[in-house]
Amino acid sequence: MVNFKVDDLKNMKSELKAFSDFLRASGCNEDEIFAGKLVSCELITNVIRHGREEAEFTGALTGDRIIITVTAESLKDVDFCRTAPDVFAESGRGLYIVKSICNGKIERGEDGEIKAVILRRKQQ
Repeated sequence: MVNFKVDDLKNMKSELKAFSDFLRASGCNEDEIFAGKLVSCELITNVIRHGREEAEFTGALTGDRIIITVTAESLKDVDFCRTAPDVFAESGRGLYIVKSICNGKIERGEDGEIKAVILRRKQQ
């Protein structure tokens, strides 16, 4: 499991490297690592850029699931995009991407956390 707090987009990259390294060491393939970083980056960026606050991150691997949890006060009222936003829309694309990668497996907690689950492909 990987845990960190970040309040600056410049620091996010180095923090997410630890998560990528964890996934790689745990046997995830490069597509799964990319998906994990993309989902993490979108959720953390929303907190820092739009909520202007610190994001608390937890990334874990449980069986066939990569579980990403991002917690921040500003996430309590996030509206998950039900349809694809207009390509020129000012907002909503990031959460739509997260929802698509996670096949809709996103949950909102009462304490301002969002849990996103990426299903891993079965290993041949």
